[in-house]
Amino acid sequence: MTTQFKAEVFQNQYLPQGAKEVHAIMTVSADGGEGIAASSTSNRVFGIICDTSGSMGGEKIHAVRDAMAKIVNLLPENTFFFIVTGANIARVTFPMLKATPENKQKAQAAIKKVSADGGTIISSWLNEALTQFQKMPHALRQALLLTDGQNDESDEQQLQAVLKKCEGIFQCDCRGVGTSWRVKQLQEISGKLLGTTDIIPKANMIEADFQAILEKAMSKNVSDVALRLWTPQSAKILFCKQVSPDIVDLTHRTTVVKPQVCDYPTGAWSNGESRDYHFCIQVQPGNVGDEMLAGRASLIYTDNGVETKIAEARILAIWTDDDAKSTKIDRRVAHYTGQAELAQSIQEGLEARDRGNIEVATAKLGKAVQLAHASGNEATAKLLRKVVDIEDAATGTVRLKREVAKEDTMMLETRSTKTTRIPKS
Repeated sequence: MTTQFKAEVFQNQYLPQGAKEVHAIMTVSADGGEGIAASSTSNRVFGIICDTSGSMGGEKIHAVRDAMAKIVNLLPENTFFFIVTGANIARVTFPMLKATPENKQKAQAAIKKVSADGGTIISSWLNEALTQFQKMPHALRQALLLTDGQNDESDEQQLQAVLKKCEGIFQCDCRGVGTSWRVKQLQEISGKLLGTTDIIPKANMIEADFQAILEKAMSKNVSDVALRLWTPQSAKILFCKQVSPDIVDLTHRTTVVKPQVCDYPTGAWSNGESRDYHFCIQVQPGNVGDEMLAGRASLIYTDNGVETKIAEARILAIWTDDDAKSTKIDRRVAHYTGQAELAQSIQEGLEARDRGNIEVATAKLGKAVQLAHASGNEATAKLLRKVVDIEDAATGTVRLKREVAKEDTMMLETRSTKTTRIPKS
């Protein structure tokens, strides 16, 4: 089976004289079909990385054991899997094997023996998972990491080193159970490993969340696809971000292929999946009437060292003295610029609230309410309503709630980077 990729660029190519920033949104869609396409990956590895530190005792460890057992039962027989549990050190609770009925039974027996004790050193967990994943270098590799607490401060330097080794080897979705973990800590891990971060407020919700992650992982069928951006000499890429379905800054995840050509990772894809990317390229400003190719965005599929271009779109720049043309902002560019501002307003508002700066928190969260309302991002608006009382969404007039459950603020923070697509006109 093959997956056909399509790419389309949306931008206002007209710039006023002297302007040097070119913005463009590229929509990439993966659909089954004929033509130049990427081949599906037949081998999959699913790794479970689970916190078993002392704080995971009681109800949590029972819920985690039940959830892991359920996931193992649901694994397709042609999938490979492993289980790493961790506290101060990591343990291979079950080594990587195929999900045969016999191996599933052995894994279930191992899961029953999992207990909670010790501290939290996440670098050791990821390092052990990396060792397991490296046994199958050409497989589609996905991990699920669950913790309920904060990583030990002494592990920061080692964690950064391990994450660098893990980048490009496997993807990892992170989940925090309860409210004692740090959102930014897990977002850093999932960001570098092209995954997601979310909160599981209650232990009895772990199983359903685990199943949703497994279902999504099993739907992925193509990996080794990079987003390649060519720019002319003297041009500079100011940023490259995935902006839908989540905001993921890829700017510093670049691999220089050759001068003026950079690759950015995209992770694994499912048939029917669609994502949007936002580029900002700085070019030498032109005179009225000048035209140039400001960039060329391609999708590159690599199979056994052989590269194939599977989609391409051009980014243009035309300088004009027609104000009607140059001042028109492309709807998609404007929409995703607003979604990025929405996420930033939420994060800055919550930080100000934590510092006790009520005036700044009210202004930032009010701005977030206004942006969510204007863009039709109802999911984020709903989360905001748990933190502020909204008097007028259109103007962003709000009051901070006096009493807010910690899980509500953490849920707003973790999900602030989820975007909505531009409403159909």
